[in-house]
Amino acid sequence: MTTSTRIVAPLFVVLLTLIETNTPILVWAEESTSIQQILEEPRVYHLRHVTLQGTVRDVQPLAPYTVPNGDHCYGAYLFRLEEDTATIPMAVLGICGRPIIRDPAVEDGDRVEISATIQAPSHGGYYLSFKGLKVVTEQEGVVQAVADRILPIVE
Repeated sequence: MTTSTRIVAPLFVVLLTLIETNTPILVWAEESTSIQQILEEPRVYHLRHVTLQGTVRDVQPLAPYTVPNGDHCYGAYLFRLEEDTATIPMAVLGICGRPIIRDPAVEDGDRVEISATIQAPSHGGYYLSFKGLKVVTEQEGVVQAVADRILPIVE
């Protein structure tokens, strides 16, 4: 048995024991990225996965939209995430392929931590707008974050 195996095996048993006994487990969070940093250099962050923190503003549920393969997507919404000096548009994509009613998971004024992928302008692709899914053109300066996890910040 190697040294690393002798260390990892007992840690795994302790982790399983903590999970089975509902004991809280500390998890190290990814360091948050500043919205201002992203807006100053959006090309550096294009398609990067980041963690953002801020306050939710202007939540707008979207009508169902259609993706290029013809599937209809339901339950999408947009909002702005605001920090001290900057704000970034956020999109939560719909669930595609089956009609589902889903209310936004956030409300105006909520403090949240969000894991998201940044979409910078001038890279082509799609972005979510009030009119559904749109193709990005060279003239548009849309920097958008697409959320894949939203957690409340309890203070």
